[in-house]
Amino acid sequence: MIVIASSNGRVGIDDAMQVLKNGGSALDAVEAGIRPVEANPEDHSVGYNSWPNIMGELELDASIMNGRDLTSGAVAAMKGHPYAISVARQVMDNLPHVLLAGNGAERFAREMQAEQWDELLTPEVVEAWRKKLRDNMPADVLETLGDETPLREWVKLATDPERTYSTVNFIAIDKNGDMCTGVSTSGWAWKYPGRVGDSPIIGAGNYADNRYGGAACTGMGEMAIRANTAHSVVFYMKMGMSVEEAGRRAMEDLLDLGGDYIGGMNLVALDKDGNHAAMTSMTNRTYIFQTADMDKYEEKDRTFVEIPGRWARIGE
Repeated sequence: MIVIASSNGRVGIDDAMQVLKNGGSALDAVEAGIRPVEANPEDHSVGYNSWPNIMGELELDASIMNGRDLTSGAVAAMKGHPYAISVARQVMDNLPHVLLAGNGAERFAREMQAEQWDELLTPEVVEAWRKKLRDNMPADVLETLGDETPLREWVKLATDPERTYSTVNFIAIDKNGDMCTGVSTSGWAWKYPGRVGDSPIIGAGNYADNRYGGAACTGMGEMAIRANTAHSVVFYMKMGMSVEEAGRRAMEDLLDLGGDYIGGMNLVALDKDGNHAAMTSMTNRTYIFQTADMDKYEEKDRTFVEIPGRWARIGE
């Protein structure tokens, strides 16, 4: 039994491992591991108190996948419900669908009596959003900001290098050898309303298959969507590559992308035998793992794979 996660999963990895030690499933472990991250007010990239979109609204994305039968559930651009991973799990367990978005996701969350919080942002985060707009928008635009305001010109604010990247990734294997991957995020800070990244897209942000392994991504989601990055890692393991080789190859595939992108990508990967690896195109990035015979998680450096960014058009 093993759990691996992005480094911001520190607050939840013990919960995930306890589920496995108590005989629970990988699905239960991943959900249990991600929920504390979603509730962590110090993490501004996942769940409660995360950076909002350009209108100051918090929209959450999440997905979960069962490697045993490839069943999956996801939500995107969901407001008002902090535990997006649990709503994604309910989609998988209760609907014939994989992905619900926006009002539909919120309606379903209420139907399933998912926790709903009136306030998902602290005053500090709200003020950071206001300051970002004050520093970058003309006063006349800011004063009239509303549903009819053209926003496409301001999408460049979403390239804020301090707040663009992050998401929580979890992968677990339980006592039966079943694997699960899960991802949750608030997406880019100051993003265009309704923007959906890779996190709720099965194959892009996460993928699990008991026969080969699993992978999950964080970074510029548009890149992972275009390259189908999480599935690529698993496909390369299917082709006989080691988890390290598969992760590196999937990262190198991003070098073939044209157009504009920032260049930031991270992934964690686990093969069916419990071997793990993690890649990054950024510096000083780590991931964590814990097996059933470990009292506490260990932290490891990710393998660096250079992906030069280019943002000539949108960010100029």
